[in-house]
Amino acid sequence: MKASVALPVGQHNIEILRNREAWQRKPLLQDIYRRFYRLIAGHIDQSAPGLVVELGSGMGTIKEVIPQCITTDLFPNPWLDRQENAYRLSFADGSVSHLILFDVWHHLRYPGTALREFHRVLAPGGRVILFEPAASWTGRLVYHLFHHEPVGVKAPTVWEAPAGFSADDVDYYAIQASATRHFWWGEARDRLAGWRVARVQPIASFAYLTSGGFSGPRLGGPFLAILMRGLDFVTSPFPRLFAARLLIVLEKEGAS
Repeated sequence: MKASVALPVGQHNIEILRNREAWQRKPLLQDIYRRFYRLIAGHIDQSAPGLVVELGSGMGTIKEVIPQCITTDLFPNPWLDRQENAYRLSFADGSVSHLILFDVWHHLRYPGTALREFHRVLAPGGRVILFEPAASWTGRLVYHLFHHEPVGVKAPTVWEAPAGFSADDVDYYAIQASATRHFWWGEARDRLAGWRVARVQPIASFAYLTSGGFSGPRLGGPFLAILMRGLDFVTSPFPRLFAARLLIVLEKEGAS
């Protein structure tokens, strides 16, 4: 899928099942994801009252690092805690302290509509933590060549859902560069009333790129993985050229 075309929402679950198979045979990928989860965990305020919730949990592996996290997805898979739709959450107003979206933001066709729902369920000072592809020059090249979803650095963004939209109308949508554009490049800065962008952190991760992710083949062995971590360190001062991942923290404005 290299164009932003509408596919049945069930495509998400097909990919979740494929990813579970890839996860079992790729220990390097497991290690890389645990490192990513630890970065996310570093932005969780353990003293904040409320629930820690992941939307679009897929395989639910975040619990290996953040065990208190409530895992959710559009689909009621047995390894997840509950079924949730980002446009219509079942959580009470102000009951959530942190919402985690790992590779989910770029699947939101109407991000502004979802953000309104996130604002509702979060307590004042609550956080949305996004972990997304980074559309650096290297990221754009690699994701374009080796990932089936479009990068979409110039694709139009529809911020709000049209009149009559229902949360049940979700389809399979993907623009990998959406978080980069909205938060790193600042395209959404005038659309974030009620939010503070607390952190935008581009992350070099050649180790992730050479792992092949879930859908591609791994390049090289353990020695190459070690070399790639060294390359991450060397290239990290040049995120516009080399970043592969992006960590974003939004805070709901208001007294905690």
